[in-house]
Amino acid sequence: MDKLEEKYIKLLIDRCLSFEKTKILFISYDVANQDFIDKLQRYAIDKGIEVYLQKNDIYQKHDILKKIKLEDIKKEEYFTSKDWDEYAKKDAAFLMIASEFPGVMDDIEADKIAEASKVRMATKKVYRQKQMDNELSWLIAVFPNKCWAKAKFPDLSTEEAYEKLFNLMMEVVLCQEKDPIVAWNKQLEKQSKMMQKLNELKIKSLHYKNKLGTDLKIGLSSEALWQSAGENDFKMIVNMPSYEVFTSPDKTKTEGIVYASKPLMYNSSLIEDFWVEFKDGKVINYDAKTGKDILKGLIEAEEGMKYLGECALVDKNSPIAKTNFVFGETCLDENASCHIALGAGFKECIANSDKMNKEKLEEIGLNEAANHVDFMIGTDDLSIEAETNEGVVQIFKDGTFNI
Repeated sequence: MDKLEEKYIKLLIDRCLSFEKTKILFISYDVANQDFIDKLQRYAIDKGIEVYLQKNDIYQKHDILKKIKLEDIKKEEYFTSKDWDEYAKKDAAFLMIASEFPGVMDDIEADKIAEASKVRMATKKVYRQKQMDNELSWLIAVFPNKCWAKAKFPDLSTEEAYEKLFNLMMEVVLCQEKDPIVAWNKQLEKQSKMMQKLNELKIKSLHYKNKLGTDLKIGLSSEALWQSAGENDFKMIVNMPSYEVFTSPDKTKTEGIVYASKPLMYNSSLIEDFWVEFKDGKVINYDAKTGKDILKGLIEAEEGMKYLGECALVDKNSPIAKTNFVFGETCLDENASCHIALGAGFKECIANSDKMNKEKLEEIGLNEAANHVDFMIGTDDLSIEAETNEGVVQIFKDGTFNI
């Protein structure tokens, strides 16, 4: 496990992040991952990188939310993110370690969870703007913890469960390979070729259908670009792992209904068996068997969360899908399945966006929001037809690429 951790750290620091602008690294993490963070910090410092640690504690967050009044959350120092802006102004690289804690927030009111998330986003405006403008190197990377492992493998001892989840995770981030950096470069080349094929089609809209009941049409602007992880001359990878090819739709052109194909863990709360309906781009209805109040808080947090910011294509034969395992963490599960996202769109998915002002981007239909939440919609029978200038092309058939 130590050798795999060393490989992973090298992958994150030497391949995924860029330190061209500055030698400062901002790491946001939960204390449950402290041992791994200590190793990562030592590796970074040995390479001449200054490290700032932003420590979180899910149990402290739980206890604060349990006792606090809703109206007082905005004043609670724990939920502010001012240090993010301080380091964004220094052009630091940002590493967010994603680690789930199933069930921990189950007894917290949904409106408190939504408000805490809103405050966190609202208090890091400089970081969010620089991230959106591609002025920062940033990375979300997964790492396990014992609470998460025990929830996924309850019949095993805590140590056995952790080792099993750890090894599964190292498999899907390609750290079981001899050289993970070489392995990722090869994977990204494949995704780049698919991205180029999609861009050559000049897709106007995507029509999704499956037996779950999804019947959704997503319109793209004439300026839309497909992207994949590791673009920008392959200098950075912003999600680890990432097996997707994605774009940002015209926020006004989504119609129909879509059913989630996997559970969504949002702020350590479960949303399961849910659907969302759109008209003129906007969410007009939704429901969930589990976590409807959490889904409501997510969608109704702000106007931008009622529109789409991303549609992403992932083949059902991706390395994560092949594990046939639901991790219960979006960064992993979204790379086993086609997915869409409510909230902020990506400027890099609009041609010549660096020359456009806010008003022009809004006119094109790029969604603006403080948050961005992906949920999985891919199934083994998913069909996607693309309307192009040359007619209709079935780009996805039975959950796999068809081009």
